Amino acid sequence: MTTSHTESTAVTPPGSPSTTGTTTAAATTPTSSLPSYVGLHPGEPNLMEPELLDDPYTGYGKLREQAPLVRARFIDDSPIWVVTRFDVLREVMRDQRFVNDPSGVPGYAGDDPRTRLFQLFGVPEHLQRYLTETIITMDPPDHTRLRRLVSRAFTARRIQDLRPRVERITDELLDRLPGHAEDGVVDLIEHYAYPLPITVICELVGIDETDRPLWRRFGSDLSSLEPARIGATVPVMIEHILAVIRERRADLRDDLLSALIRVQDDDGGRLSDTEMVTLVLTLVLAGHETTAHLIGNGTLALLGHPDQRRLIDEDPALLPRAVHELMRWCGPIQGTQLRYATEDVEVAGVQVRQGDAVFLSLVAANRDPRHYTDPERLDLTRQPAGRAEDHVGFGHGMHYCLGASLARQEGEVAFGKLLTRYPDVALAAPHEQLEREERVRQPGAWRLRRLPLRLHPQA
Repeated sequence: MTTSHTESTAVTPPGSPSTTGTTTAAATTPTSSLPSYVGLHPGEPNLMEPELLDDPYTGYGKLREQAPLVRARFIDDSPIWVVTRFDVLREVMRDQRFVNDPSGVPGYAGDDPRTRLFQLFGVPEHLQRYLTETIITMDPPDHTRLRRLVSRAFTARRIQDLRPRVERITDELLDRLPGHAEDGVVDLIEHYAYPLPITVICELVGIDETDRPLWRRFGSDLSSLEPARIGATVPVMIEHILAVIRERRADLRDDLLSALIRVQDDDGGRLSDTEMVTLVLTLVLAGHETTAHLIGNGTLALLGHPDQRRLIDEDPALLPRAVHELMRWCGPIQGTQLRYATEDVEVAGVQVRQGDAVFLSLVAANRDPRHYTDPERLDLTRQPAGRAEDHVGFGHGMHYCLGASLARQEGEVAFGKLLTRYPDVALAAPHEQLEREERVRQPGAWRLRRLPLRLHPQA
């Protein structure tokens, strides 16, 4: 249920394989643990199909080669279209006839389909507005208004000014890594990939250091997608944010939260109380969860491809291009949240009817052979230097990731400094074993539970 850089959600219904509480997982998703409706619609794959969970690149790749739009089923078994090809996906992302909020469809009078998901995941009804009235779920003009309020914190100049602080945080984490090792093995996710982005975004927004472990717990509970944990966490999280806002209003500082409070005090019509909460929630969770898994996925990819890692060793200036390629090849987000057609629209020769739901498959588009040469190959030199990014890992169009420049910078610093400080760093287990045992199988997300590394050669 956590929001991501690409304004998407990774979701798993109750009764599906748990994503937490264990350090190992089966090589494939056990069929017995899947929702009973999976497989009931021949020719319309459910996003919970084992083939899509276990290997989304191959699974969604097959759908891409089948058609640019494929009729399928969402995780609650509702009918959707899956958009699979690069050019078509970017076209839909730019098309304002597709909206995030289903109530924006003319004549819409049914129940909000998101309500069913909230019920499945145990979100109390009176708190659901904090998950629907967000910058990620809104459409213009509200989306535009909220984005304008926070965009100054993510300008290129502001992000560049943050770089020295990002580098200091990274150095401190690297200093402490050996102290976390057990028998020479350290978990990069727990002690590096997560602490870096959560520290940066909390400092930017204005979350005190003493509260950051609480936010780590919030993110863990929501991404577990276990109804009991989510149902218990959401009320605590909302009350915590309300308390932080009250305290900050009495002690304004030089941070994003204080800036938002000043805006609300000057002109309450520009930012409601609910929107204030949702902005804090979205920025902090989206600002660290997906970046953490970009760092985890990217490190696994680099250490599993020594020839590509060597390119960075030989030319650190390649890092910005490398981060783009890692977002394309193993980004943390598989697809966007559902979008809805506000009128009948023809897409790639397919008639999408008014009200139809559309799922944009980033993993399929990012490996589309119609757009890329040899797309299955990791190639850190693929992204042309100085050119606009040639992938959709951060989305596209009006909902392009607000924090993309910060995420890229954190990735550049994290990869570069890790490989420089510990030049002998290596996987503590074979690459295939880590993919089998530590990979979370969850529609929408691509992440690792743990990434055990050896910082120095084994004696």
